[in-house]
Amino acid sequence: MKIDTIAFDPRLEKVPGQAIDAEAAGYDGLWSAETGHDPFLPLVLAAEHSDTIELGTAIAVAFARNPMSMAYLAHDLQSYSGRFILGLGSQIKPHIEKRFSMPWSSPARRMKEYIEALHAIWDTWNEGGPLRFKGEFYTHVLMTPFFAPPPSPHGKPRVFLAAVGPLMTKVVGEVADGLMAHGFTTESYLREVTVPTLRSAAEAAGRDPETIEIALPVFVVTGRDAADVQASEVAVRQQIAFYASTPAYRGVLEHHGWGDLQGELNAMSKRGEWGEMADLIDEEMLATFAVIGEPAQVGREIVARYGDIADRISFYTRPDGLDRETLATIMAAIREAEAT
Repeated sequence: MKIDTIAFDPRLEKVPGQAIDAEAAGYDGLWSAETGHDPFLPLVLAAEHSDTIELGTAIAVAFARNPMSMAYLAHDLQSYSGRFILGLGSQIKPHIEKRFSMPWSSPARRMKEYIEALHAIWDTWNEGGPLRFKGEFYTHVLMTPFFAPPPSPHGKPRVFLAAVGPLMTKVVGEVADGLMAHGFTTESYLREVTVPTLRSAAEAAGRDPETIEIALPVFVVTGRDAADVQASEVAVRQQIAFYASTPAYRGVLEHHGWGDLQGELNAMSKRGEWGEMADLIDEEMLATFAVIGEPAQVGREIVARYGDIADRISFYTRPDGLDRETLATIMAAIREAEAT
């Protein structure tokens, strides 16, 4: 099981230090998110200031860009580092249409074609031959030598795709190299819904499901002392409540018989009752979504829950993160539990 971390401070002047620290701490991957900053620029600096750690976007919004512009970004980062993973996500319709002013339709079908287009473009650059991609949503049939970059010395980047529901999970099985599970998932949902859907889709497409990685951000409630644990719990409850209010994630709640809670939380979010929403996340729900305990206990529990189904994990906790000593204890416990 690989252990990843997020670049918590994406300001460019902060990234080199984070990359150096993450590699020294023994992390396997450093990921950059597309929130208030571009997700690709930080990884250029991270690549420059590291040697072995894998670098990825978690996530880059696919439908905010066309496949050609995304292909150039990913090709350059892979050519430069040889360690790049293109993590894609669809975002949701209001953001695509109202924030990015881009078209939205049939997100799963569009995403599958998007990834197929990326591979067609990369194959043209890396292997030569004409570009002849014609699909329902995207057409790429023009590539002259002047606009073609040199082949990547490291081959194509791997493509991971964020997926929660069965349609997007099926796309992962058909065309992607990895599934980026949402933090708003549970061991039961992964085992009984996500993994079977992924495996079935891969086998139907003639692919080996064992070659598809599963990356999982794990909600963690822990800390150095009681006050630290309390702060962690409050933050995690609030984040679970926020995700539970989103209609797109209702299926996870319904899997556990909590479907009605989604509507209640959604109504509260529209009234701006963000603080009160966390009160609806009871102890059972918190323990189902999050791993709770002292740091070493958290590490062992992560392996017990996800060791046989997640290929890589990261820690989803309070916004300011956990302190280095706590993280080091969790990581050591994970390694020890895997070795026994």
